[in-house]
Amino acid sequence: MGIKRSEDSNGKCIVIHVDGRFDFSQQRAFRDAYRDMAGGQVEYVVDLSKASYIDSAALGMLLLLREHAGGDKARVSIQGCSADVRRVLDIANFGRLFNLN
Repeated sequence: MGIKRSEDSNGKCIVIHVDGRFDFSQQRAFRDAYRDMAGGQVEYVVDLSKASYIDSAALGMLLLLREHAGGDKARVSIQGCSADVRRVLDIANFGRLFNLN
């Protein structure tokens, strides 16, 4: 359980894998997964395929990632959502801010 980061060979795409509960307890690990990367020059993918739960703290963390990545010009996508996780993202209108796959 936790947060893991992987990147492609040229370092232009970072995938942040979330396993288990995505809540406040994951804040530091999630931030550490991207904070050393140059924001606007990288594409970010948040893989929630193994996330069992998401709360408002996680929504805030996703917004901070988006801001780090360049705000409105950010290239951040969220993929692999379960039906329950997708419902939370839809209620928060995150489809307007992120590419949801």
